[in-house]
Amino acid sequence: MNNFWQQLPKPFFVLAPMADVTDAPFRRLIAKYSKHKRSDGTSGGADVTWTEFVSADGLAMANKEGKEKLMADLMYTEEERPIVAQLFSSNEKHMYEAAKLCKELGFNGVDINMGCPDRSIEKQGCGAAMIKNPDRAKSIVLAAKEGAGDIPVSVKTRLGYNHDQVEEWIPEILTTNPAALTVHARTRKEMSKVPARWERIKRVVEIRDELQSSTLIIGNGDVLNVADGRRKAELSGADGVMFGRAIFGNPHLFSPTCETHDLLLADRLEIMVEHTKLFTELLPFKNFSIMKKHYKAYVNGFHGAAELRSQLMQTDTLEEVEIIVNAWLATNNQSLIK
Repeated sequence: MNNFWQQLPKPFFVLAPMADVTDAPFRRLIAKYSKHKRSDGTSGGADVTWTEFVSADGLAMANKEGKEKLMADLMYTEEERPIVAQLFSSNEKHMYEAAKLCKELGFNGVDINMGCPDRSIEKQGCGAAMIKNPDRAKSIVLAAKEGAGDIPVSVKTRLGYNHDQVEEWIPEILTTNPAALTVHARTRKEMSKVPARWERIKRVVEIRDELQSSTLIIGNGDVLNVADGRRKAELSGADGVMFGRAIFGNPHLFSPTCETHDLLLADRLEIMVEHTKLFTELLPFKNFSIMKKHYKAYVNGFHGAAELRSQLMQTDTLEEVEIIVNAWLATNNQSLIK
C-alpha cells in the first residue's frame, strides 16, 4: 500500500476539513503562505491537507450539473500534497464508488467523516450518527478501503454521541484498521460549547496501544497555533494534531516564520483580496456570502476594524471588496496591526 501516513514526522500537523472554509481557494492560499520544508523534501502548507467533506451519494447519483459542482470540492493542486479527500455516506456501494473515484483523481488518501453534527447529514445516517451504528460504520470503512485500492483510508470522529463513549466506540472503529484516526475531543452533544478534552485523546492513544493497532491517532480541538499543537501532542501522545478554527484569517498558520496577524495591515488585507479573487475564479457558482466569514477573521484586532468589517459585510463582488479596501487603506495610511 502507498501509505504516506507512515512517512510523516511526529508530531505532524494537518489541516481540518471544514465545510465552506477549507475549499480549494483557501487551501491554495494556505499552501502558498504557509510554505515550509517537510520531511520528504517538498514544500507545502501543512503535513497533510483535507478537502471539505463531499457526499459519496452525490458523486454516485447526482446528475451532470450536480456532479460538476461536487467535483469542484475535489479540486486540488500539487502544492497541497499529501491531500486527502473526505467523504460521507451510509451506503456501502456509494462509498466504494466514491473512494474509487478519489483514487482515480490522484488523491493520496480517503477520509470518512463520522463526526459532523449537522442534522441534515445525520438524517442520512452519516457524520456523528455513525457513532450510534458501529456495525454500519465498520462496513463503510471496509467499502472505502475496497474502493480506494492501494491508497490509505482514515476516519474522523468524536469522543461519543450524547456522552463519552471512548471505551466502546474507539475499539470498534480500530477493528477496521484505518491508517489514521482523528478524534475531535468533544462529544456530538457538546458541539464546540465546552473546552476540548485532550486528556481523552491520551486515553484514545492508550486504547490504540493496548490493541496493538498501527493506526495513527490525530487529536483535534482548540489548538491555537503550532506551538500549542506541539504541547497538546506531547501531553496526549497523539501522533498528529489537526488545526481547525485557528486557520481562520491566518493562512500563514503552518509557517515557521510568521503569522498573518503579524503582517502589515496592507499586506494582510491584500491577502484577503487575493482570497476573494481565487474564490470568484474557482467557485463562481457558490454564494459570495461564504467569503464573509473569512472577512470577520481577517478584519479584526486593529483600530477601525469594526467599521471596515461592516462595509465588507455589504459586498457581493470582488470589485466592491477591492474598492472598499483600497479606499480604507488610503484613508488610514496603512497602519500596523499591532
